Amino acid sequence: VVGAAAVALPLGRGSAMYMSEYASPRTRNLLKPVLEVLAGIPTVVYGYFALTFVTPILKSFLPQTQVFNAASASIVVGIMVLPMVASLCDDALRAVPDSLREAGYALGATRMEVSTRVVLPGALSGVLASFILAASRAIGETMAVMLAAGATPNLSMNPLESIQTITAYTVQ
Repeated sequence: VVGAAAVALPLGRGSAMYMSEYASPRTRNLLKPVLEVLAGIPTVVYGYFALTFVTPILKSFLPQTQVFNAASASIVVGIMVLPMVASLCDDALRAVPDSLREAGYALGATRMEVSTRVVLPGALSGVLASFILAASRAIGETMAVMLAAGATPNLSMNPLESIQTITAYTVQ
């Protein structure tokens, strides 16, 4: 969950800030449905993606990486919850009244300062809610992690080793 959050939260918040504050309406109307389609991909497909694509990339950088490893599972679960974070953060950021943005510009703030110091704090409750929902989904994802991380009941802090999810261990 921590690895998935490290992937999904910064990328999701950044893409949401881009879509709500910087992207043209045409770009936003193109990116939003793409994110929603990514959210509909089954977890088995994400698990297969981790096994056949992410793990070989990790092995090229870190040769000691096992075939089944927690790092690729974390990355893929992060990619899986990324659309949820981006979509919910975008909705929260767009809900901030334009009068707050205009007030920031009237005080001489740049676009980046308005985005980070006015809009983001104004939408903080929605952004935090998206983080909590994404973490909840990451906790519940068993299939993608099972395919990517294997099923070895191993308690290790090394993300390059095989692990087993709590759900799978409970069922076993």
